[in-house]
Amino acid sequence: MFEVLSLDMGAAMKTLVLTLDLIGTFVFALSGAAAGARRRLDIFGVLVLSFVAACSGGIVRDLLIGATPPAAISDWRYLVVSSLAGLCIFFWDPLVKRLGNSVLIFDAAGLALFCVAGAQKALVFGLEPWMAALLGMLTGIGGGIARDVLLSNVPAVFRSDVYAVAALAGAGVVVLGDALQLPTTPTAIAGAVLCFGLRMAAIRYDWHLPTVRSREPDEAQQPESGNRDQSR
Repeated sequence: MFEVLSLDMGAAMKTLVLTLDLIGTFVFALSGAAAGARRRLDIFGVLVLSFVAACSGGIVRDLLIGATPPAAISDWRYLVVSSLAGLCIFFWDPLVKRLGNSVLIFDAAGLALFCVAGAQKALVFGLEPWMAALLGMLTGIGGGIARDVLLSNVPAVFRSDVYAVAALAGAGVVVLGDALQLPTTPTAIAGAVLCFGLRMAAIRYDWHLPTVRSREPDEAQQPESGNRDQSR
């Protein structure tokens, strides 16, 4: 009886991870495709960008935990879901633009779903809790980094935005819930809501992490003072 219950719980966990993964794939693909549409890429470029943005984080996650070949490559559903999102953006981009900052909204939603799914899958593969949280964060930020690099933008995670921190917080909720043996679905929802809320609040209120204070203005003033001394 206990073996059957254990198998049922394992199957339920895998189903939850797959569901979150596919939803996150679709949302992150929307973010990648919308960014490509802003740059006026052709349909092939939009589809490539949607797949890269949607699947890069999951591919890195699977390679690190030894789940090879990565699900995004071995499972046809990931390609279909990301392509469908890319086509939606390509043909109905005017409707998407009515959402305003659609890329930021889709990106925040994808970040929330992927950080939770990444942490859940890491726990399924037996990783330590703190490593599972870090891997959940990496799963969330990987797609955004790949998308921004292909578009020659500085990735959001490196611009001192509350981005990776939000993903780490969401993954941390999942890991904490697992340690306390709380129900997986409510814990996953709570983690995703926390991550999404932190990210959107950071965008709304312009929250930033501390940055290094630049000394360039002081250096720029030195030649000017030297020139004034010479003119005297």
